[in-house]
Amino acid sequence: MKTHLSFRTHDLDKSISFYKTLLQVEPVKRYEDYALFITENPGLELALDRDSRPVRVESAHYGVAVADPSAVEVAIARFQAAGFELDIEREQTCCYAKQTKAWATDPDGRRWEVYAVLEETEQRDAAHSTCCGNETARECCSGAAAENAA
Repeated sequence: MKTHLSFRTHDLDKSISFYKTLLQVEPVKRYEDYALFITENPGLELALDRDSRPVRVESAHYGVAVADPSAVEVAIARFQAAGFELDIEREQTCCYAKQTKAWATDPDGRRWEVYAVLEETEQRDAAHSTCCGNETARECCSGAAAENAA
Protein backbone atom coordinates (compact mmCIF):
# COMPACT_ATOMS: atom_id res chain seq x y z
CA MET A 1 0.00 0.00 0.00
CA LYS A 2 1.18 3.52 -0.80
CA THR A 3 -0.09 6.98 -0.07
CA HIS A 4 -0.65 9.19 -3.12
CA LEU A 5 -0.31 12.97 -2.98
CA SER A 6 -0.69 15.40 -5.85
CA PHE A 7 0.60 18.97 -5.47
CA ARG A 8 0.34 21.95 -7.78
CA THR A 9 3.55 23.96 -8.05
CA HIS A 10 4.62 27.24 -9.60
CA ASP A 11 8.20 26.19 -10.23
CA LEU A 12 8.40 22.55 -11.21
CA ASP A 13 12.21 22.50 -11.42
CA LYS A 14 12.65 23.89 -7.88
CA SER A 15 10.00 21.49 -6.56
CA ILE A 16 11.68 18.52 -8.23
CA SER A 17 14.98 19.55 -6.63
CA PHE A 18 13.32 19.83 -3.19
CA TYR A 19 11.56 16.47 -3.39
CA LYS A 20 14.63 14.68 -4.79
CA THR A 21 16.46 15.81 -1.67
CA LEU A 22 13.60 15.04 0.73
CA LEU A 23 12.73 11.61 -0.69
CA GLN A 24 16.22 10.63 -1.90
CA VAL A 25 14.97 9.42 -5.28
CA GLU A 26 14.76 10.71 -8.83
CA PRO A 27 11.31 11.16 -10.35
CA VAL A 28 10.19 8.10 -12.32
CA LYS A 29 8.35 10.39 -14.75
CA ARG A 30 9.40 13.90 -15.69
CA TYR A 31 7.76 16.08 -18.29
CA GLU A 32 7.64 19.81 -18.96
CA ASP A 33 4.53 20.14 -16.77
CA TYR A 34 4.59 17.05 -14.53
CA ALA A 35 6.80 14.88 -12.35
CA LEU A 36 6.08 11.67 -10.45
CA PHE A 37 8.09 10.31 -7.54
CA ILE A 38 7.53 6.77 -6.28
CA THR A 39 9.19 5.55 -3.09
CA GLU A 40 9.05 2.30 -1.19
CA ASN A 41 10.20 3.67 2.15
CA PRO A 42 8.02 5.53 2.86
CA GLY A 43 5.41 4.01 0.53
CA LEU A 44 4.52 7.11 -1.46
CA GLU A 45 3.51 8.30 -4.89
CA LEU A 46 3.97 12.06 -5.19
CA ALA A 47 2.78 13.85 -8.32
CA LEU A 48 3.81 17.43 -9.05
CA ASP A 49 1.81 19.48 -11.56
CA ARG A 50 3.08 22.79 -12.91
CA ASP A 51 0.33 25.37 -12.55
CA SER A 52 0.46 29.13 -12.99
CA ARG A 53 -2.47 29.74 -10.63
CA PRO A 54 -1.56 30.72 -7.06
CA VAL A 55 -0.93 27.70 -4.85
CA ARG A 56 -3.05 27.82 -1.69
CA VAL A 57 -1.04 26.31 1.14
CA GLU A 58 -3.34 24.57 3.60
CA SER A 59 -2.88 24.57 7.34
CA ALA A 60 -1.68 20.97 7.14
CA HIS A 61 1.94 19.95 7.28
CA TYR A 62 3.55 16.75 6.05
CA GLY A 63 6.12 14.43 7.56
CA VAL A 64 8.38 11.47 7.15
CA ALA A 65 8.80 9.35 10.28
CA VAL A 66 12.20 7.72 10.66
CA ALA A 67 13.34 4.99 13.04
CA ASP A 68 15.81 6.94 15.15
CA PRO A 69 17.32 10.41 15.64
CA SER A 70 20.48 9.52 13.71
CA ALA A 71 18.31 9.39 10.56
CA VAL A 72 17.08 12.91 11.37
CA GLU A 73 20.70 14.06 11.65
CA VAL A 74 21.43 12.52 8.23
CA ALA A 75 18.43 14.40 6.80
CA ILE A 76 19.66 17.65 8.39
CA ALA A 77 23.05 17.25 6.70
CA ARG A 78 21.38 16.44 3.37
CA PHE A 79 19.04 19.46 3.62
CA GLN A 80 21.86 21.82 4.63
CA ALA A 81 24.00 20.61 1.70
CA ALA A 82 21.04 21.42 -0.59
CA GLY A 83 20.80 24.92 0.91
CA PHE A 84 17.38 24.47 2.54
CA GLU A 85 16.42 26.73 5.41
CA LEU A 86 15.74 24.50 8.40
CA ASP A 87 14.08 24.56 11.76
CA ILE A 88 15.66 21.92 13.96
CA GLU A 89 14.07 20.61 17.15
CA ARG A 90 15.95 18.14 19.30
CA GLU A 91 14.28 16.26 22.16
CA GLN A 92 11.17 18.48 22.09
CA THR A 93 7.81 17.36 23.47
CA CYS A 94 5.18 17.71 20.77
CA CYS A 95 1.84 15.94 20.27
CA TYR A 96 2.28 13.57 23.24
CA ALA A 97 5.77 12.45 22.25
CA LYS A 98 9.36 13.52 22.80
CA GLN A 99 10.78 13.95 19.30
CA THR A 100 13.77 15.10 17.30
CA LYS A 101 12.87 16.68 13.99
CA ALA A 102 13.97 18.88 11.13
CA TRP A 103 11.54 21.11 9.24
CA ALA A 104 12.00 22.27 5.64
CA THR A 105 9.62 24.11 3.35
CA ASP A 106 9.01 23.27 -0.30
CA PRO A 107 9.08 26.05 -2.95
CA ASP A 108 5.31 26.55 -2.62
CA GLY A 109 5.32 26.88 1.18
CA ARG A 110 4.39 23.34 2.26
CA ARG A 111 6.07 22.46 5.56
CA TRP A 112 7.70 19.02 5.82
CA GLU A 113 9.21 17.41 8.87
CA VAL A 114 11.58 14.47 9.14
CA TYR A 115 11.20 13.19 12.68
CA ALA A 116 11.95 10.42 15.13
CA VAL A 117 9.86 9.70 18.22
CA LEU A 118 12.15 9.19 21.19
CA GLU A 119 9.43 8.31 23.70
CA GLU A 120 5.71 8.71 24.21
CA THR A 121 4.59 11.28 26.82
CA GLU A 122 1.46 12.21 28.75
CA GLN A 123 2.13 15.88 27.99
CA ARG A 124 0.97 17.30 24.65
CA ASP A 125 3.55 20.06 24.19
CA ALA A 126 6.36 21.50 26.28
CA ALA A 127 5.96 25.16 27.26
CA HIS A 128 9.03 26.16 25.20
CA SER A 129 8.17 23.87 22.29
CA THR A 130 7.79 25.13 18.75
CA CYS A 131 5.38 22.28 18.11
CA CYS A 132 2.20 22.96 16.11
CA GLY A 133 0.07 22.49 19.21
CA ASN A 134 1.79 25.53 20.69
CA GLU A 135 -0.18 28.70 19.85
CA THR A 136 2.95 30.58 18.78
CA ALA A 137 4.02 27.81 16.44
CA ARG A 138 0.66 27.20 14.76
CA GLU A 139 1.43 30.08 12.44
CA CYS A 140 4.55 28.36 11.11
CA CYS A 141 2.79 25.10 10.45
CA SER A 142 -0.22 26.74 8.85
CA GLY A 143 1.87 28.30 6.15
CA ALA A 144 1.09 31.78 7.51
CA ALA A 145 4.77 32.37 8.14
CA ALA A 146 5.58 31.63 4.49
CA GLU A 147 2.72 33.87 3.36
CA ASN A 148 3.88 36.67 5.69
CA ALA A 149 7.42 36.38 4.36
CA ALA A 150 6.26 36.69 0.74
